[in-house]
Amino acid sequence: MDKKTKIRKGPLGLIGLVIVVIGIVTATTFSTIKDNLNLGLDLRGGFEILYEVEPLNEGASMDMNAVINSISKRINVLGVSEPSISVEGDNRVRVQLAGVADQDTAREMIGTTANLTFRDVDDNELADSSILSEGGATLAYDENGQPVVSLKIKDSEKFGEITKEISGKSSGENIMIIWLDYTEGESYKAEAAKANQGEEPAYISAATVSSQITGDCQISGRFTEDEARTLANLINSGSLPVKMTEISSNVVSAEFGSDALEKTAMAGMIGVALIALFLIIRYRVPGMLAAIMLVAYLWAVFGLYSAIGAVFTLSGIGALVLGVGMTVDVNIIYFERIRQELYKGHSVPNAISQGQTVSFSAIFDSQFTTLITALIMYIWGTGSVKGFATMLIVTVAMTMVINVCLSRFLMNRLSASHICDTHPEWFGVRKSQMPDLSKGENQFYTGTRNLNYTGISKKIITVAVIIIAAAAGMGIFQTVSGNGPVNLGIDFSSGTKLTVVSETALTTDQVQAEMEKLGYDDFSYQSAGDNTVYAITKDSIETSELTQLKADLEKTFGIEPGDNVVTPVVGRDLVRNAVILTLVAWIAMLAYITIRYEFDYAIGCLSALIHDVLIVLSFFAIFRMEVNTDLVSVLLTIIGYSINNSIIVFDRIRENMEGRNASTMRAEEYDAVVNTSVDQTFNMMINGSLTTLLPVILLLLIGSRSIFTFNIAMFVGLIAGTFSSIFVAPTVWRTLRKKGKSTSPKQKKTKTEKKEILDEYTIKGINA
Repeated sequence: MDKKTKIRKGPLGLIGLVIVVIGIVTATTFSTIKDNLNLGLDLRGGFEILYEVEPLNEGASMDMNAVINSISKRINVLGVSEPSISVEGDNRVRVQLAGVADQDTAREMIGTTANLTFRDVDDNELADSSILSEGGATLAYDENGQPVVSLKIKDSEKFGEITKEISGKSSGENIMIIWLDYTEGESYKAEAAKANQGEEPAYISAATVSSQITGDCQISGRFTEDEARTLANLINSGSLPVKMTEISSNVVSAEFGSDALEKTAMAGMIGVALIALFLIIRYRVPGMLAAIMLVAYLWAVFGLYSAIGAVFTLSGIGALVLGVGMTVDVNIIYFERIRQELYKGHSVPNAISQGQTVSFSAIFDSQFTTLITALIMYIWGTGSVKGFATMLIVTVAMTMVINVCLSRFLMNRLSASHICDTHPEWFGVRKSQMPDLSKGENQFYTGTRNLNYTGISKKIITVAVIIIAAAAGMGIFQTVSGNGPVNLGIDFSSGTKLTVVSETALTTDQVQAEMEKLGYDDFSYQSAGDNTVYAITKDSIETSELTQLKADLEKTFGIEPGDNVVTPVVGRDLVRNAVILTLVAWIAMLAYITIRYEFDYAIGCLSALIHDVLIVLSFFAIFRMEVNTDLVSVLLTIIGYSINNSIIVFDRIRENMEGRNASTMRAEEYDAVVNTSVDQTFNMMINGSLTTLLPVILLLLIGSRSIFTFNIAMFVGLIAGTFSSIFVAPTVWRTLRKKGKSTSPKQKKTKTEKKEILDEYTIKGINA
């Protein structure tokens, strides 16, 4: 810093103000955000059921909106807050209810066929839904333009008799009540009293009948358009004869969910703390700002998740912890570029400014490719995959706002204050590593390793091929043995999985003995912690039988077991959807990278992705680990993460290729470009992978066993993704570029040339 340059307190004060605001806002809103988080059923207990909806009469049409309204009406009776009901495909409905006390009653109530009845004020049944035409309730408007519900009557004669009888009664008694799923003991008068107090009654309509009606009619009552449409849908749901078949279910006990939340949250917090510590140790002052931004990032993610009412699940926590590592990558790329500018002899302010400029393209492209993956998962995924995708989308959005915009704003204020002008060591760079440009010195230190990555890549790729070949051989052997190439979980192969939990230590032998005593001898057993055991069979057990089995196990072990039931049709669909999701993600990324770079860059990235997927699948095949829907989330995430690192390398390759004539470049020149580019980005990729692996390792060690498969797949995939970005993607690009080019013997490297390369890294006064 020039002696005349004074430290400006204004920018420093602004940094302090931002930090104080972040601290105050985080502290004052923490409890509110925590209380408003919508925890999923795997964290608070509850169930998820996938129904297949079919018309009772072959060839009849179905109104899925009417079915949803019917289910919603029943759920309201259960008193469940924030249910999730969604249509999947043409004839499936997924229902998710968290925090249900009596799960068996809820399942029975939701799954039965809707029953619409017309009754008088004394609750006597006058007619059922057969009196109406199918789908005969529609939104209409009266002569004054007010919304009403129009009813198309099928049995006009019977309806005329009923309305004649009702209209002849005295005022207050001449009311016809429409009930959906009326149960014995319910009373119109009691429900009407509730309605007068502002509560929602159990019946869906109470209409005054003033005269006989012998044809179609209308229900009016100062409705809004939405209210009239909802009433029509409710009536149709009762008059629509459909059958709801349970084809998949997942039930989680409250005790198991609470335990999973506690363990996973603890692992996540420790992981985040370790990441913050790493940033501070590695990057000094910028690392401190990044740690503060990490707090702001977490607050923003949780706050946005709470505000939009998204369901927070175990897989969502996994995505959040992964997102923390990925968002830290943004700062690592930026900070490493600042260091590289300082190694060139630039001043601290110039290094900060130039670091921002040269790092932005890699940051943007890496985040955008992750967003592509997340959007594909959200649009075409279901269940836990969609929840995982939601968190990834939020992660990318908050990364760009917090760790790109706000973080850089604070770094610019730090630069503007001039407090760090003469302190490169605050960025982890010693003055002895910087040339004095005023004396004409050239760069003599780069912070890189000068390794022959193109040579090492041959060995790495050979090892990968051996692993994949071994997995293929294992798969063939297992197929011949009748076990299948991989150990498909019930998500893909169909079956029933019981989660047996005890208040004390529990072994597989204890659960097996109890199951065999109850007459079940075709289950396999897996330990899932000190007090949890999974009991798995390939058979899909009927709901009534499953209810009795769970009751018997609860008597023995003290806690109601969870269950997951999947039918063969769902298993086949999951396999198909997993393949489609992966292929669509690959195609989308290929297109984007081709547009942003060139086609051979895209092929290099695709090769790395295929490597990563095959390595993860090989690991699962060799160790016979269960392949379930969590693996789909992991593979899609690894695709996005591996692309991130590959883009970091390719962004530098593209930069180093500027000004070169590709048509005249020799083969060995491409080797040099790859080696230099990988060397320059090596720290970014390794440090980024480390910050992502830290929380995953913590989740493996002390996190919930219910997402162990997710975490182990993530661990293997992250390592595979890092290696493929360093050795596979650049090698494929180099091979495509070198095709048709030969290396002249005259161009072979000599010992003298190697010595000249080494001299570039000589540090004067230290090793010279």
